[in-house]
Amino acid sequence: MNRDVELAPRTTMGVGGRAQWLALVPDEAAALAAFQWAATCGMPTWVLGGGSNVVVDDAGLDGLVVVPAGQGRSVLARSGSETCLRVDAGCVWDDLVQWTVARGLQGLECLSGIPGLVGAAPIQNIGAYGAEVATRLESVRVLDRRTLVASALPHAACAFGYRTSALKQDPQRWLVLSVVLRLDQDAAPVAHYGQLRENLAHGGCDPDSLPSGVAGLQAVRAAVLALRQAKGMVIDAADPDSRSCGSFFENPVLAAETAATAVRALGHVPATPGVPWWPEPDGAHVKLSAAWLIQLSGMQCGDGVGPVGLSSKHTLAIVNRGGATAAQVLAFADHVVRRVVAACGVRLRREPVVLGTGSDGAPSEYIQT
Repeated sequence: MNRDVELAPRTTMGVGGRAQWLALVPDEAAALAAFQWAATCGMPTWVLGGGSNVVVDDAGLDGLVVVPAGQGRSVLARSGSETCLRVDAGCVWDDLVQWTVARGLQGLECLSGIPGLVGAAPIQNIGAYGAEVATRLESVRVLDRRTLVASALPHAACAFGYRTSALKQDPQRWLVLSVVLRLDQDAAPVAHYGQLRENLAHGGCDPDSLPSGVAGLQAVRAAVLALRQAKGMVIDAADPDSRSCGSFFENPVLAAETAATAVRALGHVPATPGVPWWPEPDGAHVKLSAAWLIQLSGMQCGDGVGPVGLSSKHTLAIVNRGGATAAQVLAFADHVVRRVVAACGVRLRREPVVLGTGSDGAPSEYIQT
């Protein structure tokens, strides 16, 4: 246990106060012992991973902050062309992706460059460039922080949705210990997402005829990393635009008529070229681009107030320009939300959670106006 620990350096946004206590837990036994100690002391507990999707309150966190630190990964089984991996929650996500690509294991390459630890992947159902971790996840081993009992949650129990899961909806209950992933051996990668296809083609790769095995996976990984770097979405100490939580807002999924009303309010025609209009599988809802809505509300890359602003590369990221506080970050996020509401009636929902006194770590309310 460590006492009075700065938390801002443990987050990609670089804001927030101090932890009263902090424990690195390398395995299930250590995690259980940490939560038992906190319960005996009657103190609250918090979970912090790679700090890439959180804003820590300026007042800090009373009680115990638990940080998963297990680094194990192993092959559980091989069956035909499929390989099952068990990976500890403390592994760095992109290190895992790089490891799978180097071994010809297909399935995670489109999720290259996403910051954070493996333990956050099922909570957020991380996704990018047409892929989501839910499609590759078999089960999640968790510690129930209320009962202090560990168990494995099968895929169906996780209730995965767009950037959400049952784990995210009950953020004070679970600590992710490890995940089991099912990947394909020596299969050709699939590139559906428009920007990714364009990037591959620009680099001389036919997105419809990518080679199987390591070569094809490396081509997709390189294309994804290039796209993310161009948007300041890869953690890089030399890039001030990466001092952020990544995408601060989710792309809103709205009833089709609600989405159409919003697009018309911005002076555009729904479902026409140049308008990001992505029908959902249910046929009744449409996903719009949050970045596009922000831009059409009159905000541009680099706009900001004092030490906080939009990334100079992408309007979906809010950046700590240096010396910002959590309160300033959240106030600017509210400003962006109000601008979009005023422009088209859509209220954006933030991706990162807020940790601090009075917060349950849950995502913000999502109103389909």
